[in-house]
Amino acid sequence: MNKRVAALSFDVEQDCPPYLATWRGIEEGLPRLLQLLDEANVKATFFFTGEALQRYPALARRVLDEGHELGVHGFRHERLDRLPRDDACRAIAEATRAAAKVLGETPAGFRAPNLQLPKHLLGCLASLGYRYDSSMAWYKPPFRRKPFRVAQGLVEIPVTLTSSVLRLPPRLQRLLMAAAGSPLILFAHPWEYIDMSGSRVRWDCRFNTGERAAELLRGTIGWLRGRGYRLLRLEDYVEELDDTWRGLES
Repeated sequence: MNKRVAALSFDVEQDCPPYLATWRGIEEGLPRLLQLLDEANVKATFFFTGEALQRYPALARRVLDEGHELGVHGFRHERLDRLPRDDACRAIAEATRAAAKVLGETPAGFRAPNLQLPKHLLGCLASLGYRYDSSMAWYKPPFRRKPFRVAQGLVEIPVTLTSSVLRLPPRLQRLLMAAAGSPLILFAHPWEYIDMSGSRVRWDCRFNTGERAAELLRGTIGWLRGRGYRLLRLEDYVEELDDTWRGLES
């Protein structure tokens, strides 16, 4: 089996938080993104905030119906590292309940807003029944690169590159991905697939959005396949890791 693995994941939230309170990314960007993935025959992982799940349950069900994975991304995109532990755990539990109404069970995966999850909340995730967390980033301290086990058997899947990398010019983007190697855990947001150029937000939230972002993502998918990467949902990757680790321990 080819050992090169890549995973596409998308954080489903309001538009470019905390700058905007609009939801065009979900209303317009998410359907476009789902169509693009369908045309490319790619299954991805979508981390929804609890608020997005409550506002757009039909779109969340469409994500599942089209074979993608549904995970949780906090409740209102709150910074969990800035909340007292009990308040943060309650926010995670509330979002988890919203996801379970759509999914029928606790989702496998969690990703904290702003990729900021204090270690003391890993036990909260494990107690709620999560199998993995993807809140750590390779480019942030402590700079962990490969997946590893954390609290109560939970698996940590670090994100490889920041989301705006998928909107960089292809030559630069591919240099970064080639240097990173495998696994490549990539993420973006549905709001990046609407035109943000006229929005009053940071420059990195505006450049190469809309159709240009879609073109770049199509090119990235083709490049990954040309390099021999298997494109997996994160829950499928975790299952493969568990099988590998059990084999090594037996």
